[in-house]
Amino acid sequence: MESIVVEGGRPLEGRIAVSGAKNSVLPLLAAAILFQNGCLLHNCPRLSDVEASVEILEHLGCRVDRGGHSIWVDARGLCREEIPKALMERMRSSILFLGPLLARTGRCTLYEPGGCCLGVRPIDLHLKGLEALGAQFTWDRDRLICRGKLRGAAVTLPFPSVGATENLILAALGAEGTTTIYHAAREPEIGDLIGLLTAGGARIYGAGTSMLQIEGGFPDAAAYTVLPDRMEAATFLSAAAAAGGDICLDRMRPEDIRPVTQVFRAAGCRITEGKTELRIASAHPLQSVPPIRTAPYPGFPTDAQAPVMAALLRAKGVTVFEETVFADRYRHVPALRALGGNIQVSGAIAALIGVAELHGAQVEATDLRGGAAMVVAALSARGRSRIGNVRHILRGYEDFAQRLASLGAEIRMENETAQSRYGGWYYGLGRTGRPAQEGAV
Repeated sequence: MESIVVEGGRPLEGRIAVSGAKNSVLPLLAAAILFQNGCLLHNCPRLSDVEASVEILEHLGCRVDRGGHSIWVDARGLCREEIPKALMERMRSSILFLGPLLARTGRCTLYEPGGCCLGVRPIDLHLKGLEALGAQFTWDRDRLICRGKLRGAAVTLPFPSVGATENLILAALGAEGTTTIYHAAREPEIGDLIGLLTAGGARIYGAGTSMLQIEGGFPDAAAYTVLPDRMEAATFLSAAAAAGGDICLDRMRPEDIRPVTQVFRAAGCRITEGKTELRIASAHPLQSVPPIRTAPYPGFPTDAQAPVMAALLRAKGVTVFEETVFADRYRHVPALRALGGNIQVSGAIAALIGVAELHGAQVEATDLRGGAAMVVAALSARGRSRIGNVRHILRGYEDFAQRLASLGAEIRMENETAQSRYGGWYYGLGRTGRPAQEGAV
C-alpha cells in the first residue's frame, strides 16, 4: 500500500499551475454519453476517479482515446445499459451515469455508488427528481433497475444537491419538452457542465442561478477545456499557510475560492489576486479566525474544511468549524490530534485550539480531503510523518507529492511501485538549496 512520507518544517516557495477540476471532469465524462458526434475534453487531471469513469464508458461501449491531459469520447457505439457493481463501487460519482443513460436508452441498471465514507449520502434526491421526469425505479437487493420515457417537468430540489442537479440536467436533454429545475446547485462545476453541453448545441438557460431551464435535445459535438480545480487550489493555499512561505497559483479562477481566501486573510496571510492567478504569503504565527460554516456555493465549501482546519492547527486562539453538508466529515480529526492538534468535536461543531508546535506521526488517510489535510499538517510539523492509505488522496490530486516538492517540501511516495515510478525522495530545495538527510520513520 502506498504512503506519503513528509519531513516537516520547510517553507513553500514558488509557482504552480492548478490542475483541471476533479469535480467537474467526472460529470463531463458522464455527459459525453449524450453527444451525437463525439466530445473532446482538455485539461483532464490524471486521477484514479477519472480512470474509473473511462472504464465505465468503455464498458458501456464508448470509444475513449487519451493523449496527455485530453480525452476524446465517441458514444455512438453505446451498447450496454448496466454498470457492473465493481465499477460502481470505485467512486461516488458513478451515480452521474444514471441521468445520461436514462436519457439515451430509457433504461439502466446500477448499484450503490462507492467513494469516500462521509456519513449518510443517500441518492434519494436524484431518484425523486428523475421520477418527476417519468423515470421508474425498482430495487432488487443492491441493484437499482431504472426504466421510463422521460418528459419535461418542473422539479424543485429540497436541497441544492450538486449531483442531483447534474443528473437532472443530463436526463432533461433526453426528455420531451422543457424541464425547469428550481433550487438548483450553483457551484462552478455546474456552470462547467452547462458550458460543455451548450458548446455542443444544447439549449440550457439560467447558468449560475438557482433556476435552470433545459430544452430536450442531445448536443452534437464539442471541444471543451475543464475549469481549474478550486479544491486543489484551496489545498495548496492551506499547505502554504501551514508551512509558511510565499507561493503563486497559476491557471485558476480566484473568484471561485473567495470564501477560502477570506479565511486566510483573516488569519494574517497576504493574498494578492490576478485574473488567472493568486499569490499567498503566509504569516507566522497565524491568528484564529471567525467561525467557519460550510454551505453550498457561494458559501464555504465542505471540501475545503479539512485542509483549512489543518492549516489553522497552530493559529493563536480558538477557531470554530460547523459542518452542515456531510454528517461524518470530521473523520480526519483523530489523525490531526495524533500530529499534535487540539480539536474538540461535538456533533456538527469542531473547536480548534491553536498549539505552538505539531510533531510528526504515522496516520492513515480516511477520505480524499481528510488525507490531504494530514499532508498539510505534516508539512508544518516538526519531524517526519507518514500518511498511509493514500489511495484516497490519489483519487483527487494529480502528482500531489511531486508538486509539493516543486514548492520546497521534502516529501516522497513510498512503496515498491512508487519507488520505481518516482525514484524515492522528492527534495524541495526551497531557501536552503539542499535536502535534509533521509532516515527511517
